[in-house]
Amino acid sequence: MALLSRRPNENRRRGTPADFLVIGLGNPGAEFDHTRHNVGADCAAELASRHGSPLKKGKERSLVSEVMIDGTRVAIGFPQTYMNKSGEAVRMLARRYGVEDADKLVVVHDELDLDVGRLKLKQGGGLAGHNGLRSITQHVGTTDFIRLRIGVGKPPPSQAGRDWVLRRPGKADAEALEKALDRAIAGIEQLFVEGIDAAMNTLNRKPE
Repeated sequence: MALLSRRPNENRRRGTPADFLVIGLGNPGAEFDHTRHNVGADCAAELASRHGSPLKKGKERSLVSEVMIDGTRVAIGFPQTYMNKSGEAVRMLARRYGVEDADKLVVVHDELDLDVGRLKLKQGGGLAGHNGLRSITQHVGTTDFIRLRIGVGKPPPSQAGRDWVLRRPGKADAEALEKALDRAIAGIEQLFVEGIDAAMNTLNRKPE
């Protein structure tokens, strides 16, 4: 079991630790709201809201919430650093909520290499050029955390990937992503109760 690294001057959590820490990746600021790059942040915000505690400003450069889901204590965060510095906030949130095991850290993020609305859940693996994952790996010291990838599709040949992810999707893609968020949240909730294998079997199937 891989452990998340911490700095010597970072204090451990006082009180009951969270069972899981869910991180939704994105960029802060209204200009990035609901862009393709922020689908992870949208997922985190919706998960928190559905369980009665919307994200609010915290001390760890993040919007945060702590909820109970089927008896599981879950901390939820959206780093307010830019994507390429997400790991700074994730490390601090892991310390605040007492999450030390990599298999208790769930990172939700956009994925160009998946069709719009497709979901893939896995533990560990490569970074696939994702700056948010790279930053998290640098700051927590392992790649063994859980990732939930939400497909946003590839851009047309005439458009750069950066421009594609930083724009809001059109109507059809927005509807597909809204449905994907519903499935993503249900799968995350299943992960807490039934474990990663069951959640992978549900989420990694191609939707009808």
